[in-house]
Amino acid sequence: MSDRRIKLILNPVAGRGYTAEAEPLIRQIFTELELNFELVYTNARGHAVALAEQAKRDGFDTVVAVGGDGTTNEVMNGLINASGDDIAGTMGLLGTGSGSDFTFNVGIPSDIEEACRLIAKGKSRVVDVGKLTLENGEPRYFDNQLGIGFDGVVTVEAMKYKRLRGMALYLPVVLKTVFLTNKAISVDIRIDDQELNMQTVQISIANGSREGGGFYMTPEAKIDDGYLDLCIVKDVGKMGMMKLIPHFMKGTHTAEDAVSTYRAKKVAVSSEDNLIAHFDGELLCTEGHRIECEVIPSKLRVLY
Repeated sequence: MSDRRIKLILNPVAGRGYTAEAEPLIRQIFTELELNFELVYTNARGHAVALAEQAKRDGFDTVVAVGGDGTTNEVMNGLINASGDDIAGTMGLLGTGSGSDFTFNVGIPSDIEEACRLIAKGKSRVVDVGKLTLENGEPRYFDNQLGIGFDGVVTVEAMKYKRLRGMALYLPVVLKTVFLTNKAISVDIRIDDQELNMQTVQISIANGSREGGGFYMTPEAKIDDGYLDLCIVKDVGKMGMMKLIPHFMKGTHTAEDAVSTYRAKKVAVSSEDNLIAHFDGELLCTEGHRIECEVIPSKLRVLY
């Protein structure tokens, strides 16, 4: 049996219940691989933060997020809370959620057995994270993407669907958002030392390239380059957004006139309008007015 102590933190509602269904298979594979593991369930939003922080303090060598992007985000935040100024981790990933985009960006296969075998091998890399502050509140961290505007509204709408996952969930919600609930907002954006004032329908501030189970909002983003990538979409109206959606799915939208891209260390977005935003697929706010974020280079150790 491996000497490494592994804590698996499983969110049973992730992936509209698919994660709970996958638990027996995960236990079986870990047992066959002779891994020294303990598995615990989360029972509420935010619970994985506390579980991961405690697992690190209890001396577990690896803490595995079993679920989707929200579970991964919470486990990462717990590990960072327990790390102080040191590199946080080590985090393993079993992507069984609706999107599991950070898992994809790290390079973890969606096949559960393959992903478990990577955890057993123990090969790791160090990646960046984003740090965000909402309305001068406590800082939080995102491993993949912070979305303001269109993305935020999609997150609100996706919460209404209890069974679908992946593109079967996100594509219909995206189309509904275009026609029913999305509108442009007036924003001031500070990108390092550059100031912008504009009407926009979408601001993506990203560490990784993919979100929403298959939308490449920032196709050039790399999780270990020390920068955040931005994609800003001007107010193009409903039909303009409809034309952009296929490009978002292929990552070819960056050549369109309505789209601007940037790379930055720090970003601040403020507006008198309500900012509807998500971080890593989880709702951040529906009535925010200022969001600040920055990249924290080489902060998180992950298995891959």
